[in-house]
Amino acid sequence: MQDFDKPSTGGIELRHGSAWVREAIELLSSMRFAISALSVLCIASAIGTIVPQASPDINYVNQFGAFWAEVFAAFDVFRVYNAPWFLVFMALMLISTTLCLIRNTPKMLREARAWPLHVRDRAFVAFRHRHENAVTNESQAVLSVQQATDWLKSHGYAIKNPVSNDASLPVLVAKKGAYNRLGYIFAHLAIVVISLGGLLDSEIPTRAAAWWWEKAPINLAGLNSAEEVPASAKMPQATPTYRANLLIPEGQTSDMAVINRPGGAFLLDLPFELTLKAFRVDYYSTGMPKLFASDVVLKDKTDGTLREATIEVNKPLIHRGVAIYQSSFDDGGSKLKLVAHPLSGPVRQLLPIELAVGQSLPLRSQDQTLALEVSGFKAINVENISDQEPIEDPFKKHAATVLSPAVNVTTTANQRNVGPSFNYKLRDTAGQAREFHSYMLPIDLDGAPVFLVGVRNSPDETFRYLRIPADEDGSLNEYMRLRVAMANPEVRQRAAEIFAQRSAPENLAPALASSAKRSLDAVAEGGLEGLADLLEQTVPEAERDRASDVVVRMLTSAFWELWQLARVDAGLPRLEQNDTTLNFTQRALNAYSDSQIFGAPILVMLDGFDQVQASVFQVTRSPGKTTVYLGCLLLTLGIFAMLYIPERRVWVWRRVNGEGQVESVRVAASSTRHSLDFDREFQELSTHIKPH
Repeated sequence: MQDFDKPSTGGIELRHGSAWVREAIELLSSMRFAISALSVLCIASAIGTIVPQASPDINYVNQFGAFWAEVFAAFDVFRVYNAPWFLVFMALMLISTTLCLIRNTPKMLREARAWPLHVRDRAFVAFRHRHENAVTNESQAVLSVQQATDWLKSHGYAIKNPVSNDASLPVLVAKKGAYNRLGYIFAHLAIVVISLGGLLDSEIPTRAAAWWWEKAPINLAGLNSAEEVPASAKMPQATPTYRANLLIPEGQTSDMAVINRPGGAFLLDLPFELTLKAFRVDYYSTGMPKLFASDVVLKDKTDGTLREATIEVNKPLIHRGVAIYQSSFDDGGSKLKLVAHPLSGPVRQLLPIELAVGQSLPLRSQDQTLALEVSGFKAINVENISDQEPIEDPFKKHAATVLSPAVNVTTTANQRNVGPSFNYKLRDTAGQAREFHSYMLPIDLDGAPVFLVGVRNSPDETFRYLRIPADEDGSLNEYMRLRVAMANPEVRQRAAEIFAQRSAPENLAPALASSAKRSLDAVAEGGLEGLADLLEQTVPEAERDRASDVVVRMLTSAFWELWQLARVDAGLPRLEQNDTTLNFTQRALNAYSDSQIFGAPILVMLDGFDQVQASVFQVTRSPGKTTVYLGCLLLTLGIFAMLYIPERRVWVWRRVNGEGQVESVRVAASSTRHSLDFDREFQELSTHIKPH
């Protein structure tokens, strides 16, 4: 049976040169090396599809943990498509596949043009598709051959009638689909073209241009305008390829984009000016955005022409080879009305503040000066809110407390909009800053409304949230009134005495008042953890569990009396003890304890805002995009040719006996792909040449 020649999996074998060069060329040009490199790239691409790319580092820490986030970062998993090892493998695959093409293409083309004229009739029995037609004379043999010729021509076969004196050679050879080998060539050429396009659109051209123009990225944080950026960090309009970000507030214009790089960024000069006329966003009922678009005006820097357009997700604006995509949206300098609440000392004087996002304001007190910096604002926040188990033992829960997470992030049963929030920093004179995240409205958690204020020491950390209970008016008034009372030793003393008078006989009241006062003082100085330390110092370990239950009940009751005393001092009536007020008391006690480790002398809350939105665009120049499209076309044609254009060959022999007389006409066929269609085709050919 005739086998079709297939591409060799080996490499180019050089006959000259050093041994290691010959071996390297053979390895690089082998199909097994190309497949290995392609497999690595496919796995890396799958990882890049699953793992979000170029997100903030804290997102990866939250998702994978600090250890694995560091390990993955070492292998550039979070920017895999521009990782050096990824680009090296892509270049190796490009070289390997190119060498494979150089090695196999000429041979394949020769084989496509070649005619299998020397297949002898003794190979007839080895063919899967074969038919022998007995004839009695020469004329019948000639007729059968002519019938086969006519039928094959009518079905698109190319025909050749070789002339030979050797009776064992065929008198008719036909073939169809010989150029299906172009499928192999196109498929491999597509890999070369797509890899070349990928390299053109990678960071390699930008890095090469930065090296050629002697550019170096810098940290843009703290710079107020593009004029402050040195020329060495500005990339010109001629930058060959890039993927940059552009943030424009409503009503403003920009012609500079930011190319982020590890350790810094470049400022890119765009060939146009882009003005954001309006930003539009529609939301689902849950508060998630479902559609956002930007109405823009583009002014070309070369000829000054104006062009109005609307940019939506997956509907970019393309100008002079630069595509402008709607990436996301952000705050554009919203004006916020804030209120600063003191968290220490027996004072409750509120400080109203008006600041825009991105602005700062110095705040001075008797012992320190802090700079309040407003760093972000979101009018809509969609969180996963669900009921959580109530706290069974508040003292044990908070004795060695850390601030709680904002919401239950492990469930998605109740996703809803929880209202506006903003981010701010408090920076001391040494330049050290802590970042805070505050929600404007109370959020129902564990069956009660609380204000959430998060804190973290660096962007690499997650926010830890202080939960302050909201009063019946949905405000912080009751908690702040209670906090001021707790900071006053005289009020604590009076509250302890009132608690003792209401809870014990007259002869035991002084001792109980003293214990309650010590408990309140310990919490005032160190929170519930301070009270736990006091118990460890004064109560034997064997009796500590029983004593803690007694102390918790005493502390809660004394704290209740302190709250009521604060209300009376403010001219308000005492409240009735019920589930709601007692629950507020416990939450306020927990919040006061947590505030001891909150690490801020003031609490800044959002009281109102005038929102200014901004669009975030991704600006790309991708010269390799057309190359990739061409590669995809070649790949489609190659796969189509390999799958749907099988090569078919047919041989016809005239079998002669020992006396030189023709006994039969033999027909055999072979195909690169066995199919029912070919079975039917050969059956039809066999029937057509039978004698009538």
